[in-house]
Amino acid sequence: MTITKTTYGKLPAIQINSPDGAQAIVTLYGAHLVSWKTRDGKERIFVSSQSSLDGSRAIRGGVPVIFPQFAERGDGMRHGFARVSHWREGASRTIGGDAYCEFDLDAGDLPPGIAAAWPYGFALTLRVTVGAESLQLSLDVRNTGNERFDFAAALHTYYLVEEGAGAKVTGLEATPLVVGDKIDRIYRHIGAPIGLNGMKLEQAGFRDAVLWNPGPADAAKLADLGDDEWRRFVCIEPATVDQMPLLPGETWSGRHTITA
Repeated sequence: MTITKTTYGKLPAIQINSPDGAQAIVTLYGAHLVSWKTRDGKERIFVSSQSSLDGSRAIRGGVPVIFPQFAERGDGMRHGFARVSHWREGASRTIGGDAYCEFDLDAGDLPPGIAAAWPYGFALTLRVTVGAESLQLSLDVRNTGNERFDFAAALHTYYLVEEGAGAKVTGLEATPLVVGDKIDRIYRHIGAPIGLNGMKLEQAGFRDAVLWNPGPADAAKLADLGDDEWRRFVCIEPATVDQMPLLPGETWSGRHTITA
């Protein structure tokens, strides 16, 4: 295993290399996974060619960490502040053929404006584990304060879809879905694995799954998405869309495992 400090665009980042040759890159801005290559060297994650990679705004693509609210379902900023905060590199280790690195964020890391708008004691840890043919993202949310807070969470994963292949999704509806235009659906109470073009997606802790692609009309309104790039990804995100309570001293954990 090697853990290497690098840059992605203008952003400080960590590159994780597993003993089997797989690789992931995570920016400290947002603890945002921006690349995952299996041991065959194949990229599995989409990032827009037009995305800002200087910390001025959220990255378009990769795996944004959504916390403490989903979309506009709350009083704070859209999709929360975790994806636009500066995280710290934490522990790293090799276990068998897998390698992981952790990323940490707590209330003391927030700028004053955000901290004032969400004045709760919390600590987040994202663990990124890379194997030869698998990626696991584990998110822990801890209440370190003296009062309850309510939160939502998601790992907004943008999967790269090869040109002309389309996105065939199984496990969410009675028949397979082929995503070729705008789609925005929430599926509740996910238990069984989801399939995407031969990959298996499993989740635990997250109650819901969100399937999203902007389609051509909405994509044209997004300044950080290139022409026709909507054809090259589909988002399937493990999520708990509705706010849930966390009492002082409690920890919630959500896990997302992708097997190619």
